[in-house]
Amino acid sequence: MLKTDYFRCSCCTRVLKSVLPLLFGLWLAGCGSAPIQEMSDARQAIDAARAAGAVQYAPGQLEKAESELESAEMLLHDRHFSAAGKRARNARDEAIRARKKAEQSSSP
Repeated sequence: MLKTDYFRCSCCTRVLKSVLPLLFGLWLAGCGSAPIQEMSDARQAIDAARAAGAVQYAPGQLEKAESELESAEMLLHDRHFSAAGKRARNARDEAIRARKKAEQSSSP
C-alpha cells in the first residue's frame, strides 16, 4: 500500500473526519483568551484596598494581592491564560480581604 493509498481507504477517511474536529476543538479550548476582565478586576480591587488604608491596616494581605497580580501578569505575558486568570482572581480576592480588614480597622 502506497502512502497515497492510505488516505484513499474509506475507513481511514472516516476516522480522520471524526477525529480532526475533536482535536481541533481541544486545541481551541486549550488556547482560550486573555483574562482581561480578571486582570482589571484585580487591579481595581488592589486600588480600592490601598484607598481604604490597607497599606497601614492590612499590609500582608495587600502585599500578597500585589504578588498574585504580578504573577498573573508574568503568566499572561507567557500566554498561560488559564493560570493567569486564576492568579488574577486570587489577587482580587486577597485585595478584597485587605480592603475589608482596613475598613474595619480604621472605623471608630
